[in-house]
Amino acid sequence: MVPSLKKIRLEAEPLLATIGHTPLVRLEKVSSAYPGIEILGKAEFFNPGGSVKDRPALNMILDGERSGKLTPSRILLDSTSGNTGIAYAMIGAVRGYRVKLCLPANASMERKRILKAYGAEMVFSDAGEGSDGAIRLCREIYMRDPDLYFYPDQYNNPANWKAHFEHTGPELIQQTGGAMTHFVAAMGTSGTFTGVTRRLRRDLPEVKCYSAQPSSGFHGLEGLKHMPTAIVPGIYDERLADGNFWIETEDAYAMVRRLAREEGLLVGISSGCNVHAATLLARELAERGETATIVTMLCDSADKYLSEHFWDE
Repeated sequence: MVPSLKKIRLEAEPLLATIGHTPLVRLEKVSSAYPGIEILGKAEFFNPGGSVKDRPALNMILDGERSGKLTPSRILLDSTSGNTGIAYAMIGAVRGYRVKLCLPANASMERKRILKAYGAEMVFSDAGEGSDGAIRLCREIYMRDPDLYFYPDQYNNPANWKAHFEHTGPELIQQTGGAMTHFVAAMGTSGTFTGVTRRLRRDLPEVKCYSAQPSSGFHGLEGLKHMPTAIVPGIYDERLADGNFWIETEDAYAMVRRLAREEGLLVGISSGCNVHAATLLARELAERGETATIVTMLCDSADKYLSEHFWDE
């Protein structure tokens, strides 16, 4: 007998309410090489838009609504390497906003197709200029008609890092029972590293926080910035990190393949960068005979990178 719908307790919620509260995954195979060291990854691909960028995108949109800068008559405009744009497009579809995005021409085909599926308009910048070229193009478009657009400017908007201060950081503290000893995150806008680190400085000041960056300005770590040669985000604070790891593109690619084949985790390139940086830290700590719980970010899944050639190696 089919129960009456009136008697069924629906355990459903609006899509945007599912952003955050992502699982924390133990990387058992990766950690096994470092006695006394545990490496954990925050599985941000469980967010509805598929990445960690759902968090700041929602916070910037809500902040724009509260301030009155974002209204139904304005087009949401920003530059992106992909994931923040996908988050904007997904949230824009839910809340009824038109979305226009500037991104490098060499953004993966998967990202372009996802954005098109959500109905976002795309404008492409020179592939050779990376994310900085998209930033410059976005500023030009905005300045031509500022009244037409809401420009959240993810690289300079405090609502970006505050999303991680208010939510991601507390989640990590709760999920580890306050036992985390180190936090590691690579930087694009620097929002994740900045927000989480500031929360840890307040609530668990004994935790050491390490940033990671591409080793040079010419790299294949899509979405990440080599701060010495890039347009530096306004929200970036170079004083926060206890140290920094310089990551080679090939090492991040190798870790992406390893996570898939050993941990069963199909994750993206920035995730590979993060976990590789965590292993560099783990090696240092293990050589000193220390024990540690290292937490890093699994920023997105691999579904936007499966056309990349490094999978064939």
